[in-house]
Amino acid sequence: MFKHDKQLLKDVRVDGPNPNYANMLQEQLGGPQGELKAAMQYLSQSFRIKDPRIKDMFLDIASEELGHMEMVATLVNLLNGHQPDARNTAVGSVEASVLTGLTPMLANASGYPFNAAYINETGDLAADILSDIAAEQRAKVVYQYLYRQIGDSGVKEAIDFLLNREEAHNTLFRMAFNMLEQTGSLNDWGITEDSRQYFDLSTPGNFFNADNLTDPKPPMFSIPN
Repeated sequence: MFKHDKQLLKDVRVDGPNPNYANMLQEQLGGPQGELKAAMQYLSQSFRIKDPRIKDMFLDIASEELGHMEMVATLVNLLNGHQPDARNTAVGSVEASVLTGLTPMLANASGYPFNAAYINETGDLAADILSDIAAEQRAKVVYQYLYRQIGDSGVKEAIDFLLNREEAHNTLFRMAFNMLEQTGSLNDWGITEDSRQYFDLSTPGNFFNADNLTDPKPPMFSIPN
């Protein structure tokens, strides 16, 4: 069961309408690295998780991602202004001005609708968490690209908050990964000769060698203090 609190996770504001940038920000609503993708991915993955601690963390993060989506949609609304203005929307999608009456769409910056194929779920907790770590890292990168291309102080404040929340989620997923021991695809790691070989196929250079793989173990993540 979910409940909606009308208070945004963090209040947002803009200095003024900017329909071009509203289109760009759509990427984080309905794009492959966006907030809807994150919320649906973590929620769907949680259905199979048996460890109650990790399941709870997934549900917490998935719920927060819906809050992020609400923040982004509110920013898009404010940036679109109050009157359809397709003639001054020179980049990306003009659909907000000609189709949806300025309603934020579940689409990316080019107007392509959200696609459930963006979501990764394998039923293997290690593989899923690694996908989630990568998803948070990519989302941060997209927010950084967006941050560099706007001078609006309100938008920059919101994006700064959101990209730092991606870092927090990334850290939590890394902590969860470090809790896994000999489960699923991590089971029997590095016990065969084939899993311990390294081929030096890049010449010149030998920066990694067999000595590094004498006792291979699943990778662990360092957690920032």
